[in-house]
Amino acid sequence: MMRKTRASGILALSATVALLATACSGGGSNEGGSDGDVTMTFWHNSTTGAGKAYWEDTVAAFEEANPGVTINVQAVQNEEMDGKLQTALNSGDAPDIFMARGGGKLADVVEAGQVMDLSDSIDDATMTAVGDAGFSAFTVDGAIYGMPTAILPGGIYYSQDLFDEAGVSGTPTTVEELDAAVSDLKAADIAPIALGAKDAWPAAHWYYFFALRECSQETLESAAASRSFDDECWLRAGEDLQALANTEPFNDGYLTTSAQQGAGSSAGLIANHKAAMELMGAWDPGVIASLTPDQKPLADLGWFPFPATDGGDGDPAAFMGGVDGYSCFVEAPPECAEFLNFFMQKEYQEGYAEAFVTLPASKDAQGVVTDPALKSVLEAYNKAPYVSVWLDTLYGQNVGNALNAGVVDMLAGNGNPQSIVDAVNAAAAME
Repeated sequence: MMRKTRASGILALSATVALLATACSGGGSNEGGSDGDVTMTFWHNSTTGAGKAYWEDTVAAFEEANPGVTINVQAVQNEEMDGKLQTALNSGDAPDIFMARGGGKLADVVEAGQVMDLSDSIDDATMTAVGDAGFSAFTVDGAIYGMPTAILPGGIYYSQDLFDEAGVSGTPTTVEELDAAVSDLKAADIAPIALGAKDAWPAAHWYYFFALRECSQETLESAAASRSFDDECWLRAGEDLQALANTEPFNDGYLTTSAQQGAGSSAGLIANHKAAMELMGAWDPGVIASLTPDQKPLADLGWFPFPATDGGDGDPAAFMGGVDGYSCFVEAPPECAEFLNFFMQKEYQEGYAEAFVTLPASKDAQGVVTDPALKSVLEAYNKAPYVSVWLDTLYGQNVGNALNAGVVDMLAGNGNPQSIVDAVNAAAAME
């Protein structure tokens, strides 16, 4: 969502004309006086805490190193970012530097001619430090349109203290073991799984991961091109989620719970030991840390991969997630690309990882990761046979929104596994 702060994300977007008018300094704001000064606008989604301070400090350092360049920064609430950004891009009055998710969402922006081709603007050192895997999420038809800042694979974060209290030994490796852990936690009067379904995408994450286990890699990838979701695995994924939901594993009021806003959010429930588990991207430790009573990382936070399903066509070691990054508006000045290269230097990538408690895209900076949960994520991620992008990112905004809404409708009792598939196919047919 990061993505999602989704971000997370995948790995982190969801708007008023008045706000946009004041936030932007003009489409590709290469506003310069006679002395050649340049002013750019920058939208990110870190509205509080260490993340917001990181970007303020990094921008100040860039301005100091580049006299005559000014970057006006606006922090946009994560769940509002997609909608505001799309409106700004469509109006031609977009920020020069903006958050990008990759996948089908980025491809749509590329097709609309709204984003700068960075292929010849990225430093060789950055290309080497990030590697092909990191840039693949921002590559469309062989050209690079975004700078990755963090890799955000998903999985289940959990409280070891609450697992111990409920007598849950080890971590679940199969859905059957997850069901058993849910039963043990409920017996101990502990909410097993925190879910912020108000924001839709956290609920849809459960469907995404069941699809990752039920569908083959070829099916996931071919659907991105064909937009056909008729393989039986898509229905099985919905049935898996329905079966889980029938065990009532989620926190009370999960349909009206937000993902990351305050102590009552799903991340806040984990941070304050009000729930035991949350399925989320690798931005989650940082979000959780910002919501603990002392605003420090949760000492007992652990992580395990999404469990395997029985008989699925997907590899049980496969990962899903995102790559957070930043792009330049097509009319942005050259200094935009210079800023992207600037914050990818090792010291700034290390600072990014520390501020957001996440995994930096640059391999040169990954040694700074000390959080035990994130170290577990990185170890498993590096062994993954393949990694899928979040499905709402992979399949683009229209299809992704239909998928997310279909999942929430089912959980709310207004649909079923087949209605998820039908909603996605209907949205795809309209493109």
